[in-house]
Parts: sequence; structure tokens; C-alpha cells
Amino acid sequence: MATTTYTNELIHETSPYLLQHAHNPVNWLPWGEQALQLAKQENKLILISVGYAACHWCHVMAHESFENPEVAQIMNEHFVCIKVDREERPDVDQLYMTAVQLMTQRGGWPLNAIALPDGRPIWGGTYFQKEVWTNALLQIHAYHQQNPKKTAEYAERLSQGIQESSLVPILKESEALSISQLEQAVDRWKSSFDKQEGGHRGAPKFMLPNNLQFLLRWAHQTNDHDTLNYVETSLNKMAWGGIFDQIGGGFARYSTDSSWKVPHFEKMLYDNGQLLQIYAQAFHKTGNELYQEVIEQTVGFLKRELLSPENGFYSSLDADSEGEEGKFYVWQKKELQDLLAGDWPLFSKYYQVNENGHWEDGNYILLRKTSDEDFAQQHQLEVPKLKKRVTNWRNQLLNVRAKRIRPGLDDKILTSWNALTLSGLLAAYRALGAKEYLDLAEQNARFLQQNLQNSDGSIHHSFKNGISKIDGFLEDYAFLTQAWLDFYETTGVEEWLISAQKLTDYTLLHFFDQEKGFFYFTGDEQTDLLHRNIEIHDNVTPASNSVMANNLYRLGHHLEQNHLLKTAEQMLEKLANDFSHYPSGFSNWMNLALNFVQPYFEVAISGPEALGKLQEIQASYLPNCLFSASFTESQLPLLINRWSDKTTRIFVCQDKTCQSPTEEVAIALLQIQGS
Repeated sequence: MATTTYTNELIHETSPYLLQHAHNPVNWLPWGEQALQLAKQENKLILISVGYAACHWCHVMAHESFENPEVAQIMNEHFVCIKVDREERPDVDQLYMTAVQLMTQRGGWPLNAIALPDGRPIWGGTYFQKEVWTNALLQIHAYHQQNPKKTAEYAERLSQGIQESSLVPILKESEALSISQLEQAVDRWKSSFDKQEGGHRGAPKFMLPNNLQFLLRWAHQTNDHDTLNYVETSLNKMAWGGIFDQIGGGFARYSTDSSWKVPHFEKMLYDNGQLLQIYAQAFHKTGNELYQEVIEQTVGFLKRELLSPENGFYSSLDADSEGEEGKFYVWQKKELQDLLAGDWPLFSKYYQVNENGHWEDGNYILLRKTSDEDFAQQHQLEVPKLKKRVTNWRNQLLNVRAKRIRPGLDDKILTSWNALTLSGLLAAYRALGAKEYLDLAEQNARFLQQNLQNSDGSIHHSFKNGISKIDGFLEDYAFLTQAWLDFYETTGVEEWLISAQKLTDYTLLHFFDQEKGFFYFTGDEQTDLLHRNIEIHDNVTPASNSVMANNLYRLGHHLEQNHLLKTAEQMLEKLANDFSHYPSGFSNWMNLALNFVQPYFEVAISGPEALGKLQEIQASYLPNCLFSASFTESQLPLLINRWSDKTTRIFVCQDKTCQSPTEEVAIALLQIQGS
């Protein structure tokens, strides 16, 4: 049995990332009162190092510096050293990331910051080579010893900057929302579209699902064919590229190049949960079979590689295996030739095992350049026969790959990311009608209810080894409320709507600032941070405030609670003038704004066949509709006095005015879409 020379306090943690550092010679402590008190007692600067388990450059810096006894000696002598898993403590990450961005105009992970004993930051950066790192630490320690007043003054100015960076403009007069605000934003946004490869121009390329969801909806509701083409190009090229695992399904975090070829091979749950949703919506809109295949393969990946025995979804897979980035996923040409034998010539053309797919050191990334229909035509093949061969190739290579040493798994289960995946599975069910997706979603929902929800309405952020820990952040409440609303609108089961209401009540009580009109990222009972941040901008996941605003709007309609609708509208009005300055950072806000400036429908279905008609109508792409259905008599505002045991009727309503009820889904669709 292997022995370890060093062990630090991280050995008691559950986070896989923290446990990776539990045998470093650095005297790491987890974030918390113990570490902060120690810094004050010993009057030492705090060194905060933030990363996550699937982060390649975090591993590199750990190997070069944190595993080195000489470097560790400098760190231990002069600093109280704190290791943070950014996925466990996104609030700590936000605080010090903001500081580093203010100081250096850039950010990323690993994130390294130095702070005064009270936690106020004074210096920071990302990855450092060993010599640069040790020199910087010695210089900062010496400067602080010689100039304590100057460092304290600088810390105060920087802390002020951090507070100001999260301030939300409080407008004296609200400006009414208008379609022109969205038109200006989309027009400006188009200048950054990569119309050849999809996504934003340049490299690296991130997928940003909430951007694509808004743009798909915008294209649909405004008949903007150019934007629809751009969204389809993005989704097609992502699905054909190396960023999508052509053998095992699922997407990597981002592409290092401008053509989706070379992924940064880590696979994150939050990406794949969100991408299920946009591909499902795009399938609704276009009927493109490629999108159905992406959904099926991504769900297959989630079930095979990220689903826990308790039906929670794990967080991520590492980019590295056997110390090499991407080794699990890439192939050598001879290996493929030996495996595929007579199929090799066609396989190599289909998956670009040529100069297009070559990466480095004789390794190839499997990717595609065209649709199955076009490829079949080019090679005089029938499409069904080609698809059958492709399935056989995938299964064959998946079996071979399963024998390789796997990438590291981050097996903590996060409420927020599971909730995003829940919404993705429900969208996939609505698009494809596969009951297994609904069953998987319900199993995951029950897991979250039983293990991460508390009797007082609060929720935990993280679950590992049977332990729920860390008070939930706004992202947990926002994404879970959204998932419960999705569940209700997909199934008509009122339990989910009641759960969404309870979560919203708790969030309004403990996170909402009445004066600012927005939600803090952390609850009012948390005491271990200098500042409470307000998250506004949509990024790789939508901002927790934009999700809450959308939730308030939906819940306000379902329950006929005007104060919720008004709060959502006021949040929007404070930001609407900024849409055109940074469109991609406001995509989920603009999704909500569309509800106010374009027709928005409440669709109520009541009667013995309500669920069948609900499934039938949800087979269409209807982004400007909210659904409420019941196969028994209901007292909910949208369903009250609409029950009949003899017939099932669909009520299409807008602005408290309903069109003639109908028993026909086709007629209801005409009422929504116009004749």
C-alpha cells in the first residue's frame, strides 16, 4: 500500500478537488472560520487558491508548485493557505475572481489571490510557473512587512472596487420595455457572429447555450431567417466537431480553436444539461434528425458516465487521463485500421481521419464535415444503411475505449447543475416523447428532494458520500425553481408548482434586496464573506438573477400573483438600456423581455385527456407559451371552472382574454401561431 509523506486538513473534505491536494506539503486549509481566524491570530497574509477537479492547468500548477516541498515551505512560512473548489464555493470564487480581474483585466483557473488577514485581497493572478510564483510570494510578503499601511490602503480601494463592480444601477424613473431595445441588441450582436463555423468569431469557442436559446426564439418570433441560419450552423458544426464526443456522446467544455475541432477535453454536467435543452428546442423548430441523435447520445453519456447509484448526476470528467490531456478520447491511425478492417476507408472519410482530424503526436480527433444525407449521396449509399454502419462503428470503438484508463471523475453532486440537467431531460422528453427521459428526470428530482431540500424550505448546494453540505446559493434556488416549473408544465402534477412556490418564497425572504430590486448570490444568514455579490450577466450558465426573474414571471402567471410579475418587470427595466452594450451577457434577460413586447400565451388544458393533448401540443416549438393542464378538477387560477368530465378543452389566453375553447390541438396551434 502506497504511503504518503504529507497530509493536511483537506483530508477531511468530500470535494474530489480538495482531496487531490490533501497530500500536498502545503498546509492547506478549507475555506471557513477556522482558516480566517488563524490568519488573524497569526497576523499572516492569506493565500487563496481556487480551482476545480477537471481543470488541466490547475493540475499543472499543482504538480510544479504545490507538490514541491521547497515551494510549500515558502507558502507555509509566510501565509495561511486556503484551497477552494470553485464548484463548491462559487461565492468565494466570484469575490476573488472579481478582484483579480480588476487588478489584471483577465481571469481564469487556477485562480490565485493573496489577501490581508481579514480577507481583503491585495494581489492575484491565474497560472504561474514555479519560479515566478515563488518570487512573487517572497516579494509580496516582504512588501507587506515593510509597508503595512500601504497594503491596507490598497486593499480598501480594491474592496471598494469589488463592491462597485456588483452594484446595479437604480434608475430614478423606469423606462418601459420596447421591441426596439431588443432589435438594437440583436443587430449589434450579429457583428460578432461566425456565420461559417457558428458561435462567436475567433478562438477559443464556448457554446453558450442560453445565447442560442434566445436567438432561436428571436428568429422564430420575428421571422429572422439570417439568425435562424446562424443558430442552425452553430448547432450543426458543434455536433459535427471534435467538441462533441463522436463515439460516447456528450460535449467538452470548449474548443481551443475557431472551428470546434480541438476540445479542452473536460466534460461538465452544466454544459450537457443545457445543451440537451437547446438541441431539443431546435429539433422542435426544424425537425433535423441530427439534433435528435445528439440528444440521444448525450443522454446516453449522462446515464453511462455521470449518473450516481442514487440517481444524482456527478459534476464532471477530467480533461486528463494518465497525465495526458485527451488521451482517453483520441485515436492512432493504425489502431483504427486494425479495428475496422474493411470498413476503414469509409470510416476514415466519415470521421475525417486525415489532415483535418489530425491533432498532435499521430493522434486523431474524430469529427465530421457534413450531414449524413450529403455524405450518403457523395458515396452512393442509402441513408438508413449508413446510419446503421455508423452505429456499429460507435459501439465497436466504445467497447475498445471502455478498456482504457478513464479520466478522473468529480463525483460530488451539485443542486444547481442537477437542476439544469433536469430541465434538459424534460425538454428532451417534450421533443422526442421518450418516456425514459421523463422517468430519469423524476428519479433525479426525487433524489434532490430527499437529499438536498430541508423542511424549512432551504436547500443545500452539494452532496457527496451521503452528506449534504454548504448552504444553497441563488443559482441553486433559481435553477431548481425553474426545474420544478418545467416539471409542472410538462406533467400537470401540481406538487411541482407548489414546490416552485415554496422555493420562491424562501428566496424572496432570504436573498432579495428590496432597495436594489435584485437577489444577492448568497443568503442573509451567510457570514464568512466580505461582500454579498449580485450576479447579473449571463455567461456559460444564465445569471441567477435572470433565471429568478423568468421564474417570477412564470409563477406570477400560474398563481395570478401580480407582485411577482411586477418584480420581474422592474428587474428588467433596470437593465434594458444595457442590452445593446453587451447582448450575449443579457440573453436570458432578453428572453424574458420578449414576453413583454411580443404576444405571450397561457395555454390551459382541462379534461380527462388533458395529458395526451398537452404532449401533442408541446411537440411544436412554442417558446412564447406557458402551460397548465389537469385531468381532474383543479382550483389553480388558470384551470378553475374549466373542468368537464365529458370533454377535454384547450383554452388559449393572452392578457386575461381567452379565445374560444377548442378540443382540437390543431385549432389551438392556429390560435397561438396565427392563421
